Amino acid sequence: MSYRSLKASKLLAISTLGQLKAAGYETHSIKQELRANLIDRIKEKEVVFPGIWGYEDTVIPDVERAILSMHHINLLGLRGQAKTRIARLMVNLLDEYIPVVAGSELNDDPLQPLSRFAIDLIAEHGDQTPISWMHRSDRYTEKLATPDVSVADLIGDVDPIKAATLKLPYSDERTIHFGLIPRSHRCIFVINELPDLQARIQVSLFNILQEGDIQIRGFKLRLPLDIQFVFTANPEDYTNRGSIVTPLKDRIDSQIVTHYPKSIEIGKKITMQEAVVKNEQKSMVKTNELITDLIEQVAIEARESEYVDSKSGVSARMTISAYENLLSAAERRVLINAEKDTFVRIADLYGVVPAICGKVELVYEGEVEGPVIVAQNLIGKAIRNQFLGYFPNPEKAKKDKRGNPYKKITDWFGDGNTMEFLNELTNRDYEARLRTIDGLDDLVDQFHPRLGKSEKLFMMEFALHGLAEHSLVGKKAMDTGLSFKDLLGSMFNPGTSFGGEEEDEDEDRF
Repeated sequence: MSYRSLKASKLLAISTLGQLKAAGYETHSIKQELRANLIDRIKEKEVVFPGIWGYEDTVIPDVERAILSMHHINLLGLRGQAKTRIARLMVNLLDEYIPVVAGSELNDDPLQPLSRFAIDLIAEHGDQTPISWMHRSDRYTEKLATPDVSVADLIGDVDPIKAATLKLPYSDERTIHFGLIPRSHRCIFVINELPDLQARIQVSLFNILQEGDIQIRGFKLRLPLDIQFVFTANPEDYTNRGSIVTPLKDRIDSQIVTHYPKSIEIGKKITMQEAVVKNEQKSMVKTNELITDLIEQVAIEARESEYVDSKSGVSARMTISAYENLLSAAERRVLINAEKDTFVRIADLYGVVPAICGKVELVYEGEVEGPVIVAQNLIGKAIRNQFLGYFPNPEKAKKDKRGNPYKKITDWFGDGNTMEFLNELTNRDYEARLRTIDGLDDLVDQFHPRLGKSEKLFMMEFALHGLAEHSLVGKKAMDTGLSFKDLLGSMFNPGTSFGGEEEDEDEDRF
């Protein structure tokens, strides 16, 4: 029976080098290990990178080809594109356990020891050399490249305290304290944001990538390290903060470009998978597909906005945080009103502004507008674009021979009526105000006749916001909510207060 066919329980019972040899253990490099296990996964039609959405036809095949080629990998992409997650999931392609010389700091292979400690131990004890088993979860090391990272951190240095304690001269290699990379022998080693690593530090990686050698001070060390390197880099870093030095880039075998979700459906899968939703929120706040579509549409609008720095990107973390904020906005309203539950509202979208402001980098024009105004604009554009998927285009509706479905609503506002929707309206007041607006109920019945009560109220509010974004109704932001009125009235009286609220002209609807 070969070593690989043994079950974990029998494997862990092996405790000496002699027993390991008898079990048929053969040494394999980590790249051979990854390759063999990937081949098995592909043959078994198993998902290799679970939880990674939108990369099935692009990034994942490239990563699998790189692993089959036994390459070092650089994942190049903007922030929030699952680069680090892909690297962490590669651990699942490792063998569940591997044997190491017990007590070795370099995870020495019992059949191919590297360190002085392991070599001496095997020379002394032979087949009775004790071994231990290392789980694959322990075979992953990750380091964020920062300006303070040194060669000593990554490679190692002479340790004067060890020299003094063991009474050894500095010329003895036992005085070396190995850095993260040697200690990651037979492991996956990830360096995040590689361009941020100083050029002189990047140079120290040359021989490790090509030959597996390391150089520490004046020691002549030949340590054929067995490491799978994965690097991540942001294209923005190439110009703003640093770059990958050309000789190092040449030694990274495969560079794989990542991207943002290419559809709203993929974006929703990611958001729903990653968002932290509390149990009490699930029972307290009801949602629908449209509100999650709107959250993803905000991200799409941000990535295309002239006010947002496209080089920086808009992380998928923005939609995750926005969805969490959305539920919390509705939850807060329920708690304030001492109600049992609620259906999410379009107005709750404006509660996600802090999540947007913290996740987008603005260009100069965006800074002039201000992050809050830019965030509100993005929400408005998302509503405007999604509106066309549920109701007729207002521009074409005006010319419809069957009649303009929006005329009754615009006429109601044209008669001088206004309507305020405060953030903390009770469910009863919210419904009463929506039903007060002539034509709004009929509009939803005409195009979405089979909605439940809560869904219908939501769609009525959505229609009202959509008409405002298409300039059929005026909309104004207040500290406590939103006010709707006739569009012409808003234009001629921009400073008019509604419901007793004093407002400045620059707070008008964006």
